[in-house]
Amino acid sequence: GAGGDLPFFGSVLRRADCVRRCEEPRLGAVSRHRAAEEVRADFQRRVPYSYLQRAYIQLNKLEEAANAAHTFFMANPEHMEIQQDLENYKTTSGKVSLIDREARQHMEDYSAGVRHYDKEEYELAIEFLERALKGYYSEDEDCQVMCEGPQRFEEHEYLDYKAGLYEAIADHYMQVLACKHDCVRELATRSGRISPIENFLPLHYDYLQFAYYRVGDYVKALECAKSYLLFHPDDEDVLENAGYYEGLLEGAVDPATIKPRKEARTLLRRHKLESHLLQVAAAGLGYAYTEPNYWNRYGARQDEHSVPSSISSEPEDGPRLSLTKKPMPKPDRELKEGGPLLYSDVKFVYNSQQLNGTQRVLLDNVISEEQCRELHRVASGIMLAGDGYRGKTSPHTPNERFEGATVLKALKYGYEGRVPLKSARLFYDISEKARRIVESYFLLNSTLYFSYTHLVCRTALSGQQERRNDLSHPIHADNCLLDPEANECWKEPPAYTFRDYSALLYMNADFEGGEFIFTEMDAKTVTASIKPKCGRMISFSSGGENPHGVKAVTKGQRCAVALWFTLDPLYRELERIQADEVIAMLDQEHLGPSEMNINPKDEL
Repeated sequence: GAGGDLPFFGSVLRRADCVRRCEEPRLGAVSRHRAAEEVRADFQRRVPYSYLQRAYIQLNKLEEAANAAHTFFMANPEHMEIQQDLENYKTTSGKVSLIDREARQHMEDYSAGVRHYDKEEYELAIEFLERALKGYYSEDEDCQVMCEGPQRFEEHEYLDYKAGLYEAIADHYMQVLACKHDCVRELATRSGRISPIENFLPLHYDYLQFAYYRVGDYVKALECAKSYLLFHPDDEDVLENAGYYEGLLEGAVDPATIKPRKEARTLLRRHKLESHLLQVAAAGLGYAYTEPNYWNRYGARQDEHSVPSSISSEPEDGPRLSLTKKPMPKPDRELKEGGPLLYSDVKFVYNSQQLNGTQRVLLDNVISEEQCRELHRVASGIMLAGDGYRGKTSPHTPNERFEGATVLKALKYGYEGRVPLKSARLFYDISEKARRIVESYFLLNSTLYFSYTHLVCRTALSGQQERRNDLSHPIHADNCLLDPEANECWKEPPAYTFRDYSALLYMNADFEGGEFIFTEMDAKTVTASIKPKCGRMISFSSGGENPHGVKAVTKGQRCAVALWFTLDPLYRELERIQADEVIAMLDQEHLGPSEMNINPKDEL
């Protein structure tokens, strides 16, 4: 038309002018409110709250310090020192309820709605879930706007950037569009986490369709069911529910007049158009882009929330809605247990069911009393304070000293004559024995590799044991970041996500406290407690199904061999490979293998 591109660019210029005139009076000059990338990253990780906590302590404002620490911890759940600080605050100030000062309200409302739903408090569940939806769509608008800010051109040096007009526009707009498209993930991701809550937005409608049915509002129930089906049109459970609601409304309301909610239709239509444009750009302009599955129906939740599902009719009782759980994702491997223990002296004590959990086993007599004593002598000769804990002598609690050593260090000390070589080799041999037992008992059909092996002793510090309320090792999971408030375990860095199984082989019992405990995902409800003793071994799968910790050691020294295993050979322990080479060299030099018999018996 007349003027060619001028009307379009005229509109762009007017909008830029409008944004600038609105921005500066309210926020000040650009240099004052557009922070550097490093500053933005610190705020994303809530680093200022770590400083705030210390400042409040200096001012003796313990309640504010506790809330600041809690706010920081919610985005950094792997931070053991802050976790310990929080336990201390709860004791010293008697404050149990802590406030997350950066909580995302739509997330808080959603969690509250689900809690009420689980308690069958459907009126309250509806109130909070509807509020969560309103907050979600408001946050979505903000997210869209924030994506229109400055972009970083990762593949281009700015001064060397030679793109023409339309290439430059396309470069910038595709980054803006990708950012906007990812708002779905952003709004479903808790602070400090990388992984979103799977199927987050559709789940609002899924909970609501059933809650509205239970309070007798069949119009809203059908509306929410149809809204959910926009995202998952082939969901048989909700299709069945929708059909049932239509039957209930027959004769009173025409079900065809009840449509999915407008905001859900609008968002999904926009999301599909964004996806189309991004894929067009990827094909035609050379962008690397893969469309994520934003609405995955079966998230990797390891807890078992009941989720609204199908309706069944029983003629004698009338129509009835039954709650069943949606299918969980198939695990990477079939979970089994009860395989042979391989060694005649090893005694079975408890299985998963007796330990109130999944993939757990407790064994005794894995090593003898004499082997425990010999291993303890080795430990005394090779351990260093802070070894294995980045040099921190009290990594989990200020009330205990931690010392450790690896298999390779033991063998090197033995080769150099600093400890008896036979004793050093014992550490190597018993860890291999433990690996074989774990691999066999859990009926793994592939090789279990060492991921990390650590001989560790924790010693109660004298004068610091009165009125202790902390743990020797706070509740955690071995391959994911435990988030008790969200009832989630996030399998993402800095967690050791490659770990598959764990084991702890105890060397002594002459200390006070130090019980190993399993808990629920809330990190509070203890499901099993184990008192260590010589030769006792607890082994379990390393995921969020097995949160665990260690009670305070209040007197003496508690020693154990800690072992973590992986099924992925890419994550084999490097020191273990080197230790294998040392053993091979020693055998070639005829320096003598261990006197310990680690050959499994032929048959059980």
